[in-house]
Amino acid sequence: MKMNFKVSKLLCRTLTTSTKIPRVCIVGAGPAGFYAAMHLSKNLTQVNIDIIEKLPVPFGLIRYGVAPDHPEVKNVINQFTKVAQQPNVNFYGNITLGKDLKISHLRQHYDAVLLTYGAEKDRMLGIENEDAKNVIAARNFVGWYNGLPSDKDLKVDLSGHTAAILGQGNVALDVARILFSPIDELKKTDITEHALNCLAESKVKELYLVGRRGPLQVAFTIKELREQLKLSNCKTIWRDQDFIGVEKAISNLQRPRKRLTELMVKSYQESQTAIENENTKYFKPIFFRSPRKFLVDEQNKIKGIEFTCNELQGDTLEDQKCVATDKTEVLQCSLAFRSIGYKSVKADDELIFDTSGLVANNKGVVENVSGDLAKMYVAGWLGTGPVGVILHTMGNAFQVAKVMVEDLKKSDIPNIKGGFEEIKKHVLKNNTHIVDWKGWEKIDNFEIEQGKVKGKPREKVCSIVKMLEIATQ
Repeated sequence: MKMNFKVSKLLCRTLTTSTKIPRVCIVGAGPAGFYAAMHLSKNLTQVNIDIIEKLPVPFGLIRYGVAPDHPEVKNVINQFTKVAQQPNVNFYGNITLGKDLKISHLRQHYDAVLLTYGAEKDRMLGIENEDAKNVIAARNFVGWYNGLPSDKDLKVDLSGHTAAILGQGNVALDVARILFSPIDELKKTDITEHALNCLAESKVKELYLVGRRGPLQVAFTIKELREQLKLSNCKTIWRDQDFIGVEKAISNLQRPRKRLTELMVKSYQESQTAIENENTKYFKPIFFRSPRKFLVDEQNKIKGIEFTCNELQGDTLEDQKCVATDKTEVLQCSLAFRSIGYKSVKADDELIFDTSGLVANNKGVVENVSGDLAKMYVAGWLGTGPVGVILHTMGNAFQVAKVMVEDLKKSDIPNIKGGFEEIKKHVLKNNTHIVDWKGWEKIDNFEIEQGKVKGKPREKVCSIVKMLEIATQ
């Protein structure tokens, strides 16, 4: 009887304890999702975390958005791996929200649901002939050279002399740098082999970086500009008219903007004396231009861009606004990249988006949802918009996770939720290929081994079918 009493007491204690362990589901295995998981596991004594991801592989924009020549930025993957290897954290890849399962399923079987699936669509300009051949979204180009399965078959024609990038953010500079980087340097990175072969045959010698506003309003940061200016066999040419009055304004600028503008002015002054040779490529930032329409040939391929000329109006820097004039200008080019930002998609009909195209939320808490199911939260670009660098995403994810921790500590968890065991029943109706962390490790090892053959850090698998084949071996 004593032994039975001990067993009974132990069982009772286990059941009592288990009812107090919250189950959290995070949808999206990018930086926001992992940073949130990191904070939750660190600040809750007991918690079970399931990370669900659309792709068979984790890390989102760290894997598919960071430029291949920026390996130091990808080092954060080591931290995320430690999080995923914790016994109370699980990764489940190749599961699509809205297709394999619904938000209502997640809210029914978890105590909290955090959405962090980001912004996966490109913003459109909404101008004539935007669907022309060789008008390419910068996001798709980045996915193409980084091995994103949906972009692996992107058609990029680099046979022309002149190209233009519409937009002046860091992604635009990533595109410019990859286009003009020496092939021998790119060969040492994890850039995809198909992109490497295509770039090696590129005939692009002249690349315009076009901005709607002026040098004082550029969105790129000093690090990215400095890298572009240091490229070998690349001469940067700035236009005289774009820098009228810019040097005088420097003293009134805040420090980050001041240092960036000083670098631009210095480069502008030095570009007059830069040495050229037959291999020189030309990087040409131009300002105060908004694309009006794409010009196309008989085959609907781009042959140029018509721009509206803009001017800044206002007495002080803070008050100046960019205003369109009645002047237009045409740039002849055979390739154009649209780099004006990203937007999120409504993965599930139950989601409510606000007028900004984000999941409506108050400091990460999703509002306007029924109260009888698990509370829902949002972090990363899905909740803030596609702004800032990875550090910004980290800060936001930590902030939202902190709110979740406080809510979970306060809430009474009356019964044990089924978690992924219940969710899996819904998923398996349409999908029999769930990839867990061990499956990802098989893909990871395969890529690293393939990379060794070519002297690269890794050669990414670009086919989902191939990924699933490797993961299930």
